[in-house]
Amino acid sequence: MNKLSLAIAFALGSATLAGCATPTESTNSSNTTTAVVAVAQTESERANALFEAMFMENIMASPEYQTYLGIKTDYDKWDDLSLAADEEELARKKRHLAQLASIDEAKLEGQAQISYTLMKQKLENDIADDKWRYYSYPVTQMYGYQSGTPSFLINQHSINSVDDAKAYISRLQGVELRFEQAIAQLQKREEIGVMAPKFTFDYVLNDSRNVISGAPFAAGEDSPVWADFKGKVAKLNISEADKAQLLADAKAALLNQFKNGYDNFIAFIDAQSQRASTKDGAWKLPQGDQYYANRLQRTTTTDLSAKQIHQLGLDEVARIHGEMRDIMKQVGFSGDLQQFFEFMRTDKQFYLNSDEEGRNAYLGQATAIIDDMEGRLDEVFNLKPQARLKVQRVEEFREKSAGKAFYQQPAPDGSRPGIYYANLYDMNDMPTYQMEALAFHEGIPGHHMQIAISQELQGIPKFRRFGGYTAYIEGWGLYSEYLPKEMGYYSDPYSDFGRLAMELWRACRLVVDTGIHDKQWTREQAIDYLAKSTPNAHGDVVKAIERYIVMPSQATAYKVGMLKILELRANAKQQLGNDFSLPKFHDAILANGPVPLDMLEQQVNNYIGSVKL
Repeated sequence: MNKLSLAIAFALGSATLAGCATPTESTNSSNTTTAVVAVAQTESERANALFEAMFMENIMASPEYQTYLGIKTDYDKWDDLSLAADEEELARKKRHLAQLASIDEAKLEGQAQISYTLMKQKLENDIADDKWRYYSYPVTQMYGYQSGTPSFLINQHSINSVDDAKAYISRLQGVELRFEQAIAQLQKREEIGVMAPKFTFDYVLNDSRNVISGAPFAAGEDSPVWADFKGKVAKLNISEADKAQLLADAKAALLNQFKNGYDNFIAFIDAQSQRASTKDGAWKLPQGDQYYANRLQRTTTTDLSAKQIHQLGLDEVARIHGEMRDIMKQVGFSGDLQQFFEFMRTDKQFYLNSDEEGRNAYLGQATAIIDDMEGRLDEVFNLKPQARLKVQRVEEFREKSAGKAFYQQPAPDGSRPGIYYANLYDMNDMPTYQMEALAFHEGIPGHHMQIAISQELQGIPKFRRFGGYTAYIEGWGLYSEYLPKEMGYYSDPYSDFGRLAMELWRACRLVVDTGIHDKQWTREQAIDYLAKSTPNAHGDVVKAIERYIVMPSQATAYKVGMLKILELRANAKQQLGNDFSLPKFHDAILANGPVPLDMLEQQVNNYIGSVKL
């Protein structure tokens, strides 16, 4: 069975594809014949079958995504990163759009109608956006092949059998080709004038060298991947001789193809760094203004311009500063806002020690916050996730360059929990007064709750359950920082200041993202604005600005999404009065998975209409 046939079978189970028939046995008095009887399907059933087949065709083209979903068909392979694969992906999208035209939209009902609208919009946008195919930065301090490769092996490739271990070894052997393709991607971008800013290269080189430091590459502690493989193989219930053979094969792969791949990559990145410029914004790219306008539209799922988003940020910063001054008065602080910021940055009462005891204390306290919130979910939610959540420290090999905190979704089969990663490299970047808001955002009721619920939804195609819109996802994350205040959390005014500080951070993002990419602010200008406008540590500020530089528009999603959710909630309350139900409002937000903000508004309006009936 080929990959596409397997994909369709996986997606559809016993369902039939649109226009197909199933053979059945028919008997008459004279003989036995095989008759083909068409299975009647509604247009919505035909559409759902097509959506699933499209989704699974995409999945079966991505061995890495298969691993995320617990499918082991191509467990020994990496994604094809070649330029030819990019063309194949575009052709597949065009073919899917043509297939979608076979569906009669007027006959669709309920979720099928929503799915059709989303699928068509996504395919049309992706095809239109192909002109920007090579405008991304595949390698930065935030992400890239250099850190993504070991992170994937360590966090996603489980070893429950000898075959799993051999597949892991095959992936180690495939790293040399993987980096050859990665280099070709970077060369293609450089040819058209797209290259990450100069400051990113030292981070990338440092991460790359960390991966091939230590045993078996040199004396010292085990390297991250070698330690991971050894630990996983040690748990297998096989003979010591078989374990020894697996370790020998993995070691050979690490010392040869794996190291060769990294050595070649490091040499290329080192050379490219000499050609990189210090220009930071998207404006530096060919047609950069058009590219950034497109990114804002896709990220926010609105038509807001860079100018409008910039002003929205300035307005929100002014409002939040006012609320912070109220807290200054509440705690009896004498001085202005800047002095209060300095106090919050430097007073030792707000920071745990930068040692193992301090780091473990942070993880323990963050876990306790999430556990407490989980016990109170029934107060404000009907829908709740089944998947577990774990709070975990960012691995040491990537913590120096990784973000402050982030979330990794659970495996759909329950074999891997959702993970809230806290970056504890520098404890001065993780003040305790922000602990509550950060845990709510990344964990519960934030990303874990929304993403796990989405994955677990029934009656919705997989492309929606596992897809996403940044404004919706991050808007929910930021809304999830605010909601607990209404439930009585942030009782400590300093913790409430931390909540405001994190909201302020996202408001400032609207200003600095548009400043960098539209108004041509330098990295230093953006750092200066963020440092003066927020109480965050300088290291936190520098990391943030460097993130916004390499991910144009992404940072604008949070506040735009949150404000839309709050606007929709206020409208629902105003129209429904005493009939308004917060759990049912949250159902309207969560029960259909991630959607663009205009469709989210339609869903809330449907909720309002259903209550008014």
